[in-house]
Amino acid sequence: MKKLIALTLTCLMLATLFVGCGSKDEGGGSDGDVIKLGWMGSLTGDQAAFGTCESQTVQMLVDDLNANGGLLGKQVKLFCYDTKGDAQEAVNVAKRLCAQDKVCAIIGPNASGQCIAIQSVLDQYKISDMSTVATNEKVTVQDGQLKEYNFRVCFIDPVQGRIAASFIADYLGYDKAAILYDVNDDYAQGLKDNFISVYTSKGGTVVAEEGYTAGDTDFTAQLTKIKEAQPQIIFTPIFYQDFIMIHKQARTLGIDLAMVGGDGCASEVLFDAADAVDGSYVINHVSLTDPAGESFRKEYAEKYNGAKMELNGYMAHDAFLTWVAAVEKAGSDDPQAITDAYTQITVEGLTGTIKISPEDHNPVDKAGCVERIDGANKTYIFETKIA
Repeated sequence: MKKLIALTLTCLMLATLFVGCGSKDEGGGSDGDVIKLGWMGSLTGDQAAFGTCESQTVQMLVDDLNANGGLLGKQVKLFCYDTKGDAQEAVNVAKRLCAQDKVCAIIGPNASGQCIAIQSVLDQYKISDMSTVATNEKVTVQDGQLKEYNFRVCFIDPVQGRIAASFIADYLGYDKAAILYDVNDDYAQGLKDNFISVYTSKGGTVVAEEGYTAGDTDFTAQLTKIKEAQPQIIFTPIFYQDFIMIHKQARTLGIDLAMVGGDGCASEVLFDAADAVDGSYVINHVSLTDPAGESFRKEYAEKYNGAKMELNGYMAHDAFLTWVAAVEKAGSDDPQAITDAYTQITVEGLTGTIKISPEDHNPVDKAGCVERIDGANKTYIFETKIA
């Protein structure tokens, strides 16, 4: 992996043209021979597995980069903070990174609600954020207005909703689906709405649409109504902890249907409930068993005592390489120069080609895949790729 990082960085330096530096009055940047980068995400709470993998991945990549000469002849210093899975805490962390640590850019957070919440901070300090897996449309564009300092390396909810709908309607051939989702979550709401739009356009019928609130642990009422509606499958645009609880309770109620979760469900933690989730599916940005990522997974496991790679690690990897490419393109760690460079570069990442559109700050033409959960062998099996 270290050789891969070194080769990638060398290619980036040879392939890019430098642009001049701007004013640093409002933002952060370098401190002598150090370039400051921020990371923020959920290190505690229901999404801790995602955040931990992200932060450890970025730290691993920073270590590799520094060991190979650094960036622009300087060492990179990483600042990592826990958002606790909370939007207000994300705002507090963003302020600390921008005002106190004076970073030149931020990677994360790993959830749409948190990314949406920090926009005002990014605007105030003119420091850009590259989100890893925040898929809600409002992360980068809201009410038709482009957010200058918000970017991402992942596909968005319309893409993910379309993938789920196409998989269920066209690939599986099911025309009756139920939905169970968190009514107060931006991510869940976006996926649900986009799924319904595409699924019904394909002739599918949503026979039950049940909601719950974050923190709920008893889904008996919702699952009972879903069972009575007799769907062929259940779409669950939620996160992995709820995905596990819902599966366990569904099996207890005699519901043996497969469920389809979004990328928020794609976690190694699912195998703690392998029997319950066996045979269900997750939408993903990349196959978690793709041979192309083997050296990356191996280095991560060796560095972190055998830890398993989560989806978020792949996304953090690509977000980091995109940031490196932007710094190389800018020829400096000036925050505004980095922001401007994000839409002028192309990066070959583990999840595909990253080319950020200047119109919406989303990656262009990112495809997704569907993986089946093999509970018996505690692994994911690639099912199909859908653009």
